[in-house]
Amino acid sequence: MATKESIARKLVSAITRGKAPAKKQAKARADQATPLLKARRAGKEATPAMLQKAAKDNLFLHFTRHSPYQKSDIPIITKAEGHHFWDINGKKYFDGISSLFAVNVGHGRERLAEAAAKQMKKLDYFPIWSHTHAPAIELAERILSYAPKNLSRVFFTTGGGEANETAWKLAKQYFKMNGKPMKHKVLTRAVAYHGTSHGALSLTGIPSMKKMFEPLVPSTFRVPNTNWYRAQDDFKNEEEFAMWAADRVEEMILFEDPDTVAAFFIEPVQNSGGCFTSPPSYFKRVREICDKYDVLLVADETIDGFGRIGTMFASERYGLEPDMLVCAKGITSAYQPLGALMLTEKLFEPFKHGTNIFAHGYTFAAHPVACAVALENLDIFDEEDLVGNVARNEAAFKKTLEKLKDLPIVGDVRGAGYFYAIELVRDKDTRETFNDKESEKLLRQFLSHDLYDNGLYCRSDDRGDPVVQLAPPLTIGQKEFDELEQTLRNSLSKAGKMFELM
Repeated sequence: MATKESIARKLVSAITRGKAPAKKQAKARADQATPLLKARRAGKEATPAMLQKAAKDNLFLHFTRHSPYQKSDIPIITKAEGHHFWDINGKKYFDGISSLFAVNVGHGRERLAEAAAKQMKKLDYFPIWSHTHAPAIELAERILSYAPKNLSRVFFTTGGGEANETAWKLAKQYFKMNGKPMKHKVLTRAVAYHGTSHGALSLTGIPSMKKMFEPLVPSTFRVPNTNWYRAQDDFKNEEEFAMWAADRVEEMILFEDPDTVAAFFIEPVQNSGGCFTSPPSYFKRVREICDKYDVLLVADETIDGFGRIGTMFASERYGLEPDMLVCAKGITSAYQPLGALMLTEKLFEPFKHGTNIFAHGYTFAAHPVACAVALENLDIFDEEDLVGNVARNEAAFKKTLEKLKDLPIVGDVRGAGYFYAIELVRDKDTRETFNDKESEKLLRQFLSHDLYDNGLYCRSDDRGDPVVQLAPPLTIGQKEFDELEQTLRNSLSKAGKMFELM
């Protein structure tokens, strides 16, 4: 029988024997360390070659075709300031879409970095699950002060897709708690984008983005968007078209049965497809329809919010009073990840009583650092009157871009505020678009590369008809408008010659 002493000796022996393999493993790991890791451990700066190899070996980039990077370098961005950024080779670019429709105050704002550092030193992190903190409290009150006056509560997320997911879940639970358990279906518009998670992707109206992930969440239905450029031949004017499009919402509600439809999600200016706008009468009619059938109206202002359209929220510009409003991106100007869902008191009311709970949330939602940055970001908005800058310069921006309509390849220039799309066509008179093969050649094989090579970062997109989209920082003016127009003219002229349009 083993004694306590013999057991102790065996334990010491086992621990001692284990030291040698551990040391060998550590040495082996050090010997096998990549040049990038060795440079970091030595306190040296990584070379472009080190970063390029590590990027190709390790990264899985978002929404990216990786095959070209088997032969060419991945663009590596190293710094940014104002409305420009620089790559690892020192080349300067105009950030024509605010990186991802998000850096509204421009890059390099030191005071936002200082706000983040100050908050980290005071309270680095705490969740808002049954607790809260001052930055979240202050930010909720602040964004509600800009929002449509019928909104009174804020549910924080870390992005717009999560906020759309939250809105759908809340709508379903709200109706269940109010004796209408069958109201669970949602309507969205054709070609609209609302996020990538299974729920938000189900809301999205772009078939090509969804087919690889189906089956998705059921019970989502599409109604027409407000693409006036493609509808002009069938209606007397845009108002008539807008009423037709709005009435299709009522038609879908009736077709699916009003007792089963919970919500209608809508971007005031629809991003995907190319900056589709609508007259205020459209939103008034949609609001009337939703009220008639007890359907919640959700404004997705992930892009449209925080000055992009010339008012703090686009809902204000178009006279829309939604039941819920989704926002993100510009809330921190992308200096920190943050999103929010604002909602009416009616939707919060059931949760004031008894044991009711909304069993939903995110680890990093309302992160105190993100909220502190958002508050400082909104101070910049107010102090520099960035929303006013957009409102004052919108007409000049549109007029400058409309100069491009003298090019045969430019069919339409549309949008609002600092958010515009240039639709590209094969024939201006008939509005004939490019087929899939031509669109591939035009956008991916030529235009996106040529614009970037000429120092302009913007979006070339064919989720609808081919467009080039612009959403620059809200700080720019006529000098920058002219620079954008000249760069676009150069590339679009070459694109037209490719298809013998010039």
